[in-house]
Amino acid sequence: MKHAVDRSYADNTENFADATFSDAVIHWQEQHGRHTLPWQKTRDAYRVWLSEIMLQQTQVAAVIPYYQRFLERFPTLKVLAAAPSEAVMAHWSGLGYYSRARNLHQCAQHVVAEYDAVFPRDPALLIQLPGIGRSTAAAIAAFSYGTRAAILDGNVKRVFSRVFGVDGYPGAKRVEDQLWQRAEALLPENGVETYTQGLMDLGATLCTRTKPACTACPIMTRCVALATDRVHELPMRKPKKALSEKHVTMLVIVKDNQVLMQKRPPHGIWGGLLSLPELGGQQIGLAQNIELDPHAVERALMPFGVIASKENLSPFTHVFTHFKLYIAAIKITLSRRLDIAGQTDHLWINMEDLPKAPLPAPVKKLLLNLLLNT
Repeated sequence: MKHAVDRSYADNTENFADATFSDAVIHWQEQHGRHTLPWQKTRDAYRVWLSEIMLQQTQVAAVIPYYQRFLERFPTLKVLAAAPSEAVMAHWSGLGYYSRARNLHQCAQHVVAEYDAVFPRDPALLIQLPGIGRSTAAAIAAFSYGTRAAILDGNVKRVFSRVFGVDGYPGAKRVEDQLWQRAEALLPENGVETYTQGLMDLGATLCTRTKPACTACPIMTRCVALATDRVHELPMRKPKKALSEKHVTMLVIVKDNQVLMQKRPPHGIWGGLLSLPELGGQQIGLAQNIELDPHAVERALMPFGVIASKENLSPFTHVFTHFKLYIAAIKITLSRRLDIAGQTDHLWINMEDLPKAPLPAPVKKLLLNLLLNT
């Protein structure tokens, strides 16, 4: 759909400031924006911060139940800071991007130790805390304290790219710098909380990636992308790179209604979570019949017990942002279990405790389907 756009506005590259833009966004948000999200209607910086971290790269619908359960277990910043990392990871399990949970825990400890459990209101101080970037710092400061600071998350990048007809991938520094100039210049003198929420709401509910509702948009007459029939072209996508592939064989070792788990290193894939022991050095595909050196399995099991039976399970794939992980799994039942006191990173877990254990989503799904039939 094409329309006549206000070219003087769209071509205003020397001075990005325009109070009518923020006025339109604020008015629309007050009338049509989201007002019932569980982290709204509060200036509690802890709750604002928690929601902003959870919403990074995750949809609102997925975040809400995690947010509510997290607050039930960690109702205050001090409770979160004092909690063991295993408990934090367990309540994050399934939400993905687990570095967020590690940074969240570290950030809570920093704020308690350095700011007496009160988040600073200055975005320049917030950005120094673990897991808080420039846009997130601005959102926390705006929603908690009314600080006049600009955000530029994925939703806002999409809105600005379309409204101002910005070419190039928004993640590229040159393009991102231009968008930040827009974001800073367009900040209103008053009502920054409503304006900030309005930008988020526009991107999340109207100016969506695949099905934008342009006719309902309060700034459609300003939109260069709509006027030039480029709504579905902008913002430009990141140049695609072929996903790399990784292969792993996981061992589901069971005995007496328990399963053997291994704690992952604090960094890297699934850092800090519990997962299944892996058979090192195997490069396998998705063939139904897994060809393995039978002695490799026996060697891997020697510290844990005596094998009674083993069964190859159906392989599956889990896709990450930058690679595909091909997972083959072998269920191994032990006839006798050895003492693993010396294996500090291994532990046995009761099968009924698996639903609440800090497990990566694909591992939890595998175990629940296999062992608990849920």
